Order: sequence, then structure tokens, then C-alpha cells
Amino acid sequence: MPDLVPLAQAHCIPRSGNEHRLTEARVRELLPEVPGWELVEDGHALSRTFRFEDYYRTMAFVNALAFMAHREDHHPDLGVHYDRCVVRYSTHDVDGLSENDFICAAKAESLAN
Repeated sequence: MPDLVPLAQAHCIPRSGNEHRLTEARVRELLPEVPGWELVEDGHALSRTFRFEDYYRTMAFVNALAFMAHREDHHPDLGVHYDRCVVRYSTHDVDGLSENDFICAAKAESLAN
């Protein structure tokens, strides 16, 4: 059954415990909904590098991403550079990927466009 709410419009909910870790099959279903993102760390995290023209635009994205992460209470690991930002999501409390990671990846995608 398809999700009723697009990922970028959904909101994170607290998730803790193995029962909230996504199965490999569910990860494969959700991955096409976040184009440009890739599985890393043996499928335990999502990662994407966002590229920008200069440091100012990179930092504008980082600040918008920080605001969204605070609002959703789900925070990425970031690598911030002059013309790019590497964003990595995983849910430590489930020891892998949860739906929150895909929700925030979709929201990050919206910020960059």
C-alpha cells in the first residue's frame, strides 16, 4: 500500500528499538522516493552530497537544514565544506534506518531545490 503522505510532508515521530528499524525490503521501497541519496555503511545510513556555488549558499543550506532538524527532532551528521555539504542520516536508537531518516532526507531535498 503506498504511503498516503509524501515523505517531504510527513513529520518525524520518536522511534526507539529494533522494531522501528526498517527492513531491507522497506528501505528498497523508500529509496526511489529520495533520488540522489545512497545507502552507506552496509545499509545502516543514507548519505548525499549537496553542491553549491559558494560558501554563502552552502551555509544558507546548512542553517535551513539545522532549523528543520530541530523542528523534526531528528539530526543528521554533516560534513560542511566551501562548496558542498555531506548529509548523513541514520537513527541511532534503532541501530540503522527508520522512516524518520527518509522523511528528513526528503525534506533536505526540498530545501536544496
